[in-house]
Amino acid sequence: MTDARQDPEYIVEYADGPLAGQTDRRFLVDGKVDERIGVIAAVEGLESTFWYVAGEERDVEGQKLVSYRFDAPDSDPVEADKEDESIFGNGA
Repeated sequence: MTDARQDPEYIVEYADGPLAGQTDRRFLVDGKVDERIGVIAAVEGLESTFWYVAGEERDVEGQKLVSYRFDAPDSDPVEADKEDESIFGNGA
């Protein structure tokens, strides 16, 4: 017997940015997906916050899948700042 209730979860697909190609599961809130999500990840050993914005929604094998696009202006830089790579600075 099939449950008539809607699945409380959906699949997040990171379409681009530092998490491109990865997926995640999130809970629907009041039956809706998050319009914007923040993800904390390590890049070159530094903890960074990346923001993603909801895009296309589709049904895949009975589950809701939402594609999220990288919001670069609101996110931490993806690459380490060259000036911050050395603890010794420029020798000055």
